[in-house]
Amino acid sequence: MSDTTDQIIEDDPIEVRRAKRAALIAAGKNPYGHAFEYTHHLTDFVQQYADLEDGASTEDEVDVAGRVMAKRDQGKLAFLELRDSTGDIQLFCRINVLGEDAFAELKDLDVGDWIGVHGTMMRTKRGQLSVAVQSFELLSKSLRPLPEKFHGLADKETRYRQRYVDLVMNPEVKETFEKRFKIVAAIRRYMEDQGFYEVETPFLHPILGGANAKPFVTHFNALDRDYYLRIATELPLKRLLVGGFEKVFEIGRQFRNEGMDPFHNPEFTTMEAYQAFSDLNGMMELTQGYIQAAAMAACGTMQVTYQGQEIDLSGDWPRKSMIELATEGAGEPVNFDRTLEELVAILEKNGGHADAAWGKGKLIAEIFEAVAEEKLIQPTFVIDHPLEVSPLAKKKADDENLTERFELFICGHEYANAFGELNDPVDQAERFKAQVAAKDLGDDEAMGYDDDYVRALEYGMPPAGGVGVGIDRLVMLLSDAPSIRDVLLFPHMRDEAK
Repeated sequence: MSDTTDQIIEDDPIEVRRAKRAALIAAGKNPYGHAFEYTHHLTDFVQQYADLEDGASTEDEVDVAGRVMAKRDQGKLAFLELRDSTGDIQLFCRINVLGEDAFAELKDLDVGDWIGVHGTMMRTKRGQLSVAVQSFELLSKSLRPLPEKFHGLADKETRYRQRYVDLVMNPEVKETFEKRFKIVAAIRRYMEDQGFYEVETPFLHPILGGANAKPFVTHFNALDRDYYLRIATELPLKRLLVGGFEKVFEIGRQFRNEGMDPFHNPEFTTMEAYQAFSDLNGMMELTQGYIQAAAMAACGTMQVTYQGQEIDLSGDWPRKSMIELATEGAGEPVNFDRTLEELVAILEKNGGHADAAWGKGKLIAEIFEAVAEEKLIQPTFVIDHPLEVSPLAKKKADDENLTERFELFICGHEYANAFGELNDPVDQAERFKAQVAAKDLGDDEAMGYDDDYVRALEYGMPPAGGVGVGIDRLVMLLSDAPSIRDVLLFPHMRDEAK
């Protein structure tokens, strides 16, 4: 190569690594290796060799594999830091053990390369547990350098966009996602232990239903019609109760074509569960149970801290009515005895704005949101929601303005939503009609009329309780993450600037 080319390559670390890759291939060596059978994970050694004295060597042979995270050359010695999925260990490399050619190849490795190593266990005179390397092989050549060690990967946008690098450079991020996996597994175990079957229902729905939300729309070519990505799993799951299943749940993605903020993402994960012959009380017990199980699995305690707030998840959680909380927060009566104009005035006095299409029930719910929601720090079941904002919930026996529904609030945010499920097909049909009327008046989040779901109810659905919990928010709570993007492995991002 010319001096000019040498200079260009030396100024560009990616080109330096590409040149190394090309040289390996030219020498007949594969820079992207094959399967490697390791004998241990790196953290296995910490306890196994806890009593090994400083400066001591063993004849215990091991095979380990991982990514090179650091390297230090000291003439005839070289020290590498190797990381696998469990932790790090030092590699102690000597020219007189490896031989000159292999030692030269080792020194030519780059931080970020994946290698497999055969060696023996030892502890250096300075007390560093190490693998004394007898041989190694390159498993994957890294063509891009990792971010500089001391500054790491700090920019949030880059971290979200390149999560694969974020996981390498920021160990606490990996811990957050390990907690997420434990939370989901704990909820699944808890539900199965309670006798629930895990089921799968369609992502593509012909009719918008199960929640009030703006949908993503796609076209189903084979049927030549538009479909919606699901906004909830509720209606298909309740059809299964009609069919005779008693306890069903689903953990899965939902899609709502709405804004993004620290607590909302258009693509998110929920767990929805339905239990025949149960009610709101059964759903509160169930919800408390699976959240407490998740907390123990992820944190080992029910006393957690979220963004500086101490949260106690133990014991039985209080139950308070929405009207009670709205009245307390507004400092004056908030109920159905007030006129529409009075409720509008209360809402606007507290910073809200009323739409012309809203009735008293929607106004009460909005007042609650404005004056009470953010004050609910400790786990609280908010019960007795207005009928107008609960089109799928059973009416309360003693007040037809209200429904058998709760929302669970922690730290001022909703974590779960549950109903005493409506199983009267005539009542359900009327509520669907009201939703269609609301859509005609301009509410683009209102549900459609689902003929088949009404037909299913006409065959008879037993009394039932149902609940949905936001998995992402629960992970945020239990990992003390300030943004939902911190608990999504691959959050959606705007296109990169070219």
